[in-house]
Amino acid sequence: MYQPHAERRNRLLSIMGDGVALLSTAPEAVRNADSHYPYRADSYFLYLTGFIEPEAVLLLDGRSGKSVLFCRAKNPAMEIWDGFRHGPDGAREAFGFDEAYPLDEMAERIPDLLADSNQLWWPLGHDEAFDRRVNRWLDSVRQRSRSGARAPAHYGDLRALLDEMRMVKDEAEIALLRRAGDISAVGHIKAMQAVRPGMFEYEVEAEILRAFIRRGARYPAYESIVAGGANACTLHYAANNARLNDGELLLIDAGCELEGYAGDITRTFPVGGRFSAAQRDVYQVVLAAELAGIAAVRPGALWNAPGEAALKVLAQGMLDLGLLSGSVDGVIESGSYRQFYMHGIGHMIGLDVHDVGQRKLHGQWRGYQPGMCTTVEPGLYIRPAPGVPEAFHNIGIRIEDDVLVTADGNEVYTAAVPKQIDEIEALMRGD
Repeated sequence: MYQPHAERRNRLLSIMGDGVALLSTAPEAVRNADSHYPYRADSYFLYLTGFIEPEAVLLLDGRSGKSVLFCRAKNPAMEIWDGFRHGPDGAREAFGFDEAYPLDEMAERIPDLLADSNQLWWPLGHDEAFDRRVNRWLDSVRQRSRSGARAPAHYGDLRALLDEMRMVKDEAEIALLRRAGDISAVGHIKAMQAVRPGMFEYEVEAEILRAFIRRGARYPAYESIVAGGANACTLHYAANNARLNDGELLLIDAGCELEGYAGDITRTFPVGGRFSAAQRDVYQVVLAAELAGIAAVRPGALWNAPGEAALKVLAQGMLDLGLLSGSVDGVIESGSYRQFYMHGIGHMIGLDVHDVGQRKLHGQWRGYQPGMCTTVEPGLYIRPAPGVPEAFHNIGIRIEDDVLVTADGNEVYTAAVPKQIDEIEALMRGD
């Protein structure tokens, strides 16, 4: 039995009161012709079930406290083609559901389970096909009104409840996030060791993916960014097909996905193994900003604190480098820094690389709590422009780590990848 998932279902049931919740997993997606994209279950569904097969629906009944799964039936003929299926009985036993039934029984059973519930929760508007299916089940209940059946009178977005739950990770999630961080870190280290002038960006990407797969993480958590030279000034660069040149920097933003949980690391380093003087100057500004941002992640600190701490360092650095003029406060107030730093300090991370949860409550920044996970990822992206010193043209640098809020501060669980200049250069020399 998957205890963490059963415990999460029980927590949700206690929050729901006497309501009923419905949740479908993600649909399969056609890539082209009769070929599908690799299947990935819906993150909310994974969070509550751990069940990774397509075509499944979860029902939680707050009145009885039961969790009910509807899934594909066992089918030996189809399993020859597509692989193992748990089937209802196997799923109930393996994942701790109270009841489990084949999909073709949903039309009969779900209206019975919805009848006389006061409130229905589901991810409203998230999936039009599932919305239509829920409405059909509700109509089925309404058609029984003469026999005394009553459809739920109130509806709520299930994501609002689950987003709050998912913001604070439990022990099982933290263990998976640490492992995803470890594997992601190895990918970055292998890339630093492998890169040479004349290679193509996709060759470096291959080293990263190889490290992930060899350690049991078959897929990246997102499309890897492997951006050499000026390409690093494009925030979501994805072509990964340019030749790497000596004297340029290489920015890699990559992380693996392990059992649904994401790693997300960015490092920037010299293709030829040594930073130039200008590259060093810009790099030290970004590194100081990242360290300032990480230091601000602690219990009780507000969500905007790391961003504000990092921005002050970046603004001062832009002034020191001659990229901007004026004062730190003036640069921040005017927003002129956005020419070189145009994104936020980071995002929550978990089952989604940009994980769910509201950073503000009632218009106010919320505080960090132990168990929350966030990235800290400042950067500077210096495109050629009037007034920009030529030595800094096309330097793009971002440094990113994954940070767990602990009871007494934080844990940077992706710190295995070097980020000090001397450590990077030593690794690339093979020391």
